Amino acid sequence: MLFDMDGTLIDSEKLWDVALNELAAHYGGRLSASARLAMVGSDLTTSMCLLHDDLGQPWRDGRAGAEWLTRRVAELFAVGIEWRPGAAGLLRAVRSAGLPTALVTSTERGLVEVALRTLGRHHFDVIVCGDEVPATKPDPAPYLAAVAALGVPAGRCVAVEDSPAGVASAHAAGAAVLAVPAEVMLTVPAGVALRTTLAGLTVEDLAALVLASGAGHPVTAT
Repeated sequence: MLFDMDGTLIDSEKLWDVALNELAAHYGGRLSASARLAMVGSDLTTSMCLLHDDLGQPWRDGRAGAEWLTRRVAELFAVGIEWRPGAAGLLRAVRSAGLPTALVTSTERGLVEVALRTLGRHHFDVIVCGDEVPATKPDPAPYLAAVAALGVPAGRCVAVEDSPAGVASAHAAGAAVLAVPAEVMLTVPAGVALRTTLAGLTVEDLAALVLASGAGHPVTAT
């Protein structure tokens, strides 16, 4: 099993909203809704480029902006993060079934460590962060790194994602993909399953997704 983090397992996008809007105000501007939506699922470097271009301030230092944003989001994460509907139960069911599980996120390691206080490090065999791969979503590199670390073929894995970039990344890596949109409406490619919520989803449903994707092998417990 391969899980995205922000917007998929935890309802953290609204905390990113707070921090991004505060940073835009700090720069003397206002972040547009379209630019914010374009950031969902992307890495900090891309998000800073989108922010600065949206504000008409492309000369801004992207690294300084990313550091400011990271500090603020860490503060917000530390106060408390809510689970997405059905996510905690599904994660427990997956682990009870003995399925190898990875967290695959574009968020950098420092923030992921804060989020793990809510998620529980014990739920994951592998954690792949955005600053630990040569390319981030929508590139397949994060998911390829995760399946290599798990030692499981991508075609036997289900990736759960909420963003266009995440869906594209997991699909390109060869995993069966379950898209559960949160902040952004999704138009998914052929072979990608779409649900409105993780609530009620079972391990048996996940196995069926692998078979339906044409991978040829069901998800199996190990």
